[in-house]
Amino acid sequence: MLELIYGMFYSPRMKRCPWGTGDSLMIKYHDEEWGTPVHDEKKHFEFLLLECMQAGLSWSIVLKKRENMRRAFDRFDYRKIAKYGDARVRELLENAGIIRNRRKIEAAIGNAQAFMAVQKEFNSFDAYIWNFVKNKPIRNKWKSMDQIPVSTELSDKISRDLKQRGFRFVGSTTIYAHMQAIGLVNDHLVSCFRYKQL
Repeated sequence: MLELIYGMFYSPRMKRCPWGTGDSLMIKYHDEEWGTPVHDEKKHFEFLLLECMQAGLSWSIVLKKRENMRRAFDRFDYRKIAKYGDARVRELLENAGIIRNRRKIEAAIGNAQAFMAVQKEFNSFDAYIWNFVKNKPIRNKWKSMDQIPVSTELSDKISRDLKQRGFRFVGSTTIYAHMQAIGLVNDHLVSCFRYKQL
């Protein structure tokens, strides 16, 4: 049903990044979210939590479990997640609809606490993260997928800074994927219809 509904609004003839084709969830994510500049605090934390959960897994797995995780993690409300205790961790570990990894779940809780510490210091996480690119997205001009890096000097820098602030599962590769997702960098191929839109 989702594919039928989606097909009514999105032409398969649109030129997309190769990864953003096939699966309806992936197409929708590519067309509507990936690379779009994020400035909402809750959305920032949602993407951060999802990227951390994705470590070692495919993004398609995360997308398929996203709505289950949204329900399980109080709609990604970092204020609530920061207060989770052992009982809530055990409850989450029994939830077959999410990524059940104790270290990642505990990291999500710790990251929520670190996220609020950043908010307190910089007035918002948005101000903190966008300052790394001077509040202007980096617009790359990739022509093929093999040109796109998995990490950069900037993702190294952000990763180090986040780790110093107590964040976990925030290696440089994870952070570069996060930068792509929240629009710090526009890594759509120049041939993709989304490149010009962004």
